[in-house]
Amino acid sequence: MGLWEAMRARTQPKRNNLDALFLVPSAAITLQTALGFEPTGSGSVCYRSAAGAAFAQTQQDVVALLRDDAEAPQVSVSEDDYGFTWLVVTGDPGDMSGLCTDLHAVNTTLELNGFDSGLLCSMVPFANASGQRFGLTYLYKQGTFYPFSPSGPQSRDTLLELSVRDLLADELPMEPDLQRWLAVWKAPGL
Repeated sequence: MGLWEAMRARTQPKRNNLDALFLVPSAAITLQTALGFEPTGSGSVCYRSAAGAAFAQTQQDVVALLRDDAEAPQVSVSEDDYGFTWLVVTGDPGDMSGLCTDLHAVNTTLELNGFDSGLLCSMVPFANASGQRFGLTYLYKQGTFYPFSPSGPQSRDTLLELSVRDLLADELPMEPDLQRWLAVWKAPGL
């Protein structure tokens, strides 16, 4: 930040780095070997829908783009209790690269069509043999990741979240501010 920006108390907003999604497949290997968590094969993008035909067409286009893929993952769109839309992609759990490419395509398409202000996060769920689950969550506006692990209707497994953060700190840009670790209750796949 320059002197003039500091005097006016203005800062540049942090830019996201959607290419960070392509780091998730190697992080998935680390999670499998160190903690026994495996990808579930699904992933999602959460955003606030905009009114109008342009947004509806963009959403239809991105769904068609994903369905036209050679491996054609399952794609569904739903709305949660808070009014956010979840576009969920489900495919082969062993194809993390393909899943991350699909999530990147959804984010990029919404961004390029001017709907980036509504993007909230992308999530890739993981589970272990004992039934524990967490979502590796990418905060669009921060360009960082954090783990979210619900352990009940309104409770979370903080110990697991911190363990995942510490394990992946060298592989992914992790969100340092714990207050930004949103509780994404009822997220698809969790």
